Amino acid sequence: MGRLTMNKTANLAVALSVVAVLGGIATVGTQSAVKRSVLQQADIVSPGREAIMTRTEVSMGGTSGRHTHPGEEVSYMLEGTLVLEVQGKPPVTLKAGDSFMIPAKAIHNATNKGNTPAIIVSTYIVEKGQPLATPAQ
Repeated sequence: MGRLTMNKTANLAVALSVVAVLGGIATVGTQSAVKRSVLQQADIVSPGREAIMTRTEVSMGGTSGRHTHPGEEVSYMLEGTLVLEVQGKPPVTLKAGDSFMIPAKAIHNATNKGNTPAIIVSTYIVEKGQPLATPAQ
């Protein structure tokens, strides 16, 4: 293998590793329906835990899919409308300006029933090293 080929292979391996790591954070729903970007990630005072702040966009008609987080989620709706379903609770319609909290490990799903993308800013307080979101069974 030539040096150029090895460099391309190494670059591809690094790129795929980054995609794999971010893929666990990016979304539980379909790639086209939900786009999650990490805005900030920092250690907090509680040992073994961290805060992760994200901006999530759910396209019109998009859904997050049923999933859980390893810690609490505190969120604020910037734009749009979502129907939030948390297992064991009635569905709630959220609109721009609303805030909500989802307990750790609660199975939930968000669906955009509006006619514009929904944009949410969320902060998660989670165990370090755990995937931000895990599909629910």
